[in-house]
Amino acid sequence: MTLDSAGLGLRIAGARQRTGLTQDELARSAGLERSTIAKIETGARRVTALELARVADATGERIEWFVEEPVPSIVSHRNMSDPGEPSPRIDGEINRVARAVEFTARHDHVLRDVLRGIPDFGEPTSLAEAEALASKARGLLGIDLDAPLHDLSAKLVTAGILTFVTDLGTESADAGSLLLRTGAVAVINGALHTGRRRLALAHEFGHALIADEYTVDWRVDGSTAESRERSLDRFARALLLPRAALTASWHKRVEAEGIRSAAVRIASDFRVDMSTLAQQLLDLGLIDAGAAAQVRTVRTGRADIVEYGLVVADELPTGELPQPYQAAVLRLFKSETVSADRALDLLLDTWDTGDLPPLTLRDESEIWQFVS
Repeated sequence: MTLDSAGLGLRIAGARQRTGLTQDELARSAGLERSTIAKIETGARRVTALELARVADATGERIEWFVEEPVPSIVSHRNMSDPGEPSPRIDGEINRVARAVEFTARHDHVLRDVLRGIPDFGEPTSLAEAEALASKARGLLGIDLDAPLHDLSAKLVTAGILTFVTDLGTESADAGSLLLRTGAVAVINGALHTGRRRLALAHEFGHALIADEYTVDWRVDGSTAESRERSLDRFARALLLPRAALTASWHKRVEAEGIRSAAVRIASDFRVDMSTLAQQLLDLGLIDAGAAAQVRTVRTGRADIVEYGLVVADELPTGELPQPYQAAVLRLFKSETVSADRALDLLLDTWDTGDLPPLTLRDESEIWQFVS
């Protein structure tokens, strides 16, 4: 669908408001008059391609964001949650990721095979059902029911879920996810600490497993009053900290070393933050509220790392893209299906031109394969 002047003006206004600019400030940054910006935003004046490029640069948006229709489920979500309000940054990120993945999969059969259908297990409504869903999820990933679940984003590829990590800032959402025609994508806020990033991704995995078409989670921490989100918080904790393994490890370590050392070791083994560990211990009845408060205050120090031989793992760092997706983009580039600029765009600006592989130089005689 072609965007008219009024629709384009609304998007420009939304981008300006989201970056906290006044019309006068945007006008100065884009080299335009304030009255021109006002007319453009109301649709009373058409915007030229050069002016749009300047506006995009001033607001930090990509030109295609202004002119392409967003993924329909994102539009539906925004209309239901905040009708008339400008879309938050994570909506734009998920929209960009979804379009990039679908374009790449359309041209690369290997990636299409990765994006398999995700089973719909139904929403859990109790702690027992959340734990049961976590067990099914581990089975889907081919993971032992009691083993620590490391390298979560790589494991989720086997379920058809591709994970992208971008720094959205501390005031933005923790994560979001979107079901594609087959498979799904998840976007995680890289501004979170490692344990919180893993919890957020586990939570988004839960949304995919209950067939939530599009979700944005502002705070994945169990504090919400919404029952669906509470259930998925429980699922996420159960996925990362399975009952049997946590119970056995907690009893063994507390008896031998005390609460603090036990918390440090177990949080490291299962790669969770102390808040997540405390809440799961509390949910399982392994500690009381006082001990939970104590666990939440524990901070793993340098001495702990040395004394206990802990492995410091920085999972889901900002800029991380799924390996199968990166490989697919490179195949498109090497086959000259896409240009270098398009490849860098599909790689979400996490690569530089010099990172791309050299293209094979064709012999002059090869032209006859195409004209003879």
